[in-house]
Amino acid sequence: MKKVLCLGAGLVARPYVEYLSNHGFHVTVASRTKSKADKLINGCKNAEAITFNIAKDDTLLEKLVKDADLVCSLLPYTFHVKAAKVAIRHKKPFCTTSYISDEMKALDGPAKEAGILLLNECGVDPGIDHMSAMKIIDQVHDSNGQIISFTSFTGGLPAPDANNNPFGYKLSWSPRGVLLAGRNSAHFLKDGQEVIIPGADLFDNCEEMEVPNMGSFEGYPNRDSLSYIEIYDIPETKTMLRGTFRNLGWCRTLKKIADLGLLDIEERSFEGMTYADLLRELVKDGEDLTEAVAKTCGVDPGDEVISRLKWLGLFDDRVIPSKAATTLDALCHLFEEKLQYEPGERDMIVMHHEFIVKYPDDKKRITSTMIDYGIPHGDSSMSRTVALPVAIASRMILDGRIKMTGVHRPISPEIYNPILDELKQLGISLEEKEFDI
Repeated sequence: MKKVLCLGAGLVARPYVEYLSNHGFHVTVASRTKSKADKLINGCKNAEAITFNIAKDDTLLEKLVKDADLVCSLLPYTFHVKAAKVAIRHKKPFCTTSYISDEMKALDGPAKEAGILLLNECGVDPGIDHMSAMKIIDQVHDSNGQIISFTSFTGGLPAPDANNNPFGYKLSWSPRGVLLAGRNSAHFLKDGQEVIIPGADLFDNCEEMEVPNMGSFEGYPNRDSLSYIEIYDIPETKTMLRGTFRNLGWCRTLKKIADLGLLDIEERSFEGMTYADLLRELVKDGEDLTEAVAKTCGVDPGDEVISRLKWLGLFDDRVIPSKAATTLDALCHLFEEKLQYEPGERDMIVMHHEFIVKYPDDKKRITSTMIDYGIPHGDSSMSRTVALPVAIASRMILDGRIKMTGVHRPISPEIYNPILDELKQLGISLEEKEFDI
């Protein structure tokens, strides 16, 4: 029986372990918190859990990788390169669902020399977005067509039946990651013009977008879209824009949260300070806190943004937790407390691509849309759509069906076609439509 080493036992790990154990592989889940790993493997027939801290346990990492046939890192992205280097040393293939960093890219040569594949970006976003886009791009190019415009937006959101708080959002991954994403600048191509949006202006640049059968969402641009012109091999395109979906009102609210200074990551003390005290310190104006915050935000005191901040607890006279070391930490604590899914509630993933395609004799608009829901009292959509692509890829590598070496993302037909086909069998698919222009 071939052995898989799964580093990490976080929110998305269970479908990965369950899929591979059900397909006859032995999975070792290595986690800093063994109780989490024990809970995760409950019911899986070919799995074991061990205590492991990648920041400290170098000797154990060497042993675990040496004993495995494949390594998958579902740890925070900062640890992927460390694990990948050990995988190269022991000539074991390696997978992640995270973006390829410059440090990971630098391992391409060593991985090829070792004769192994380092497969990254094999989750949902990045992952399913790449695969579903490349399927259409390759079909268009094979039909002598050109991609004139490509836009792609994805969001992890509460299903409509669970969308019951003022933020229109619930946490399916780290609140810190969700909030820090609002500090990133964006770089994309629109109608032949390069556009750069500083992080401070990101939430001023969202637009309302319609998704078939789902209504309207807000879409705002993700970091660097321009690099995907080369990655997707569409030098002909005049528009390349990748972004994030949120429910209406999110961008305006997060913009005001940023304007207030609540995303600050400078370390400081909050000893004895309440959330209301923190707001008073940030606005430094006026006796009435509601009016002072509204004035700083440039809105009326009765505005829905102020209502959302009150619902979150920012106006409360309760002490900020002692573990908070930054203003962002204090905010994250409220997000973790108020934006959780209740038992039985469903999340959903919404993904929507739009292509403008030029053929020798006509033009088409092609859409590709995925609406996927979590399973009540079961796996979330986020965990399934992140974990199952990399689980299927892991199985394909172990079965010898992927022969590539070096650092890759799943943009080749030999990877994306089988993964998309199997995801469809597992109930995860995109609906493609074509329209005349």
